[in-house]
Amino acid sequence: MADFRIVVSDSKTAQAYQVTVTGAAANKIIGKNIGEIISGDLAGLSGYTLKLTGGTDKDGFPIRPDLPGPTRRKILVAGGVGFHPTHEGERRRKSMRGREISSEVTQINTVVVEYGQKPLAEIFPKKELKEGEAPEEKKPKERKRK
Repeated sequence: MADFRIVVSDSKTAQAYQVTVTGAAANKIIGKNIGEIISGDLAGLSGYTLKLTGGTDKDGFPIRPDLPGPTRRKILVAGGVGFHPTHEGERRRKSMRGREISSEVTQINTVVVEYGQKPLAEIFPKKELKEGEAPEEKKPKERKRK
């Protein structure tokens, strides 16, 4: 069985929400390509329509929309998804996954194309902190000095 984390981006509010999809709904996503439009019902968002925009596999390799198939390959890239050159003309051989969603994919990025009745902020309420609880803060990493 495939399990996916679907990240739903709302361009109106510039917010992103995460949904976990398992079972039969996850199996309906397998075989779809990046750029296709799916029903929001698969992610528990009735009335919504979502467009697949990208994702990553179980090892963190990005899905590239111009690479056919579901397999991971090493390709020579000069820019685009998964590689940002540091100087002009730089090219590098990188491992990327093809545009087809397979069971090896763990995260799928989507954007809302059509909105449903309820706004996403109501469907995904913010987690409120209990009294005396501090928000989680990221601590800077300490460097080891030689």
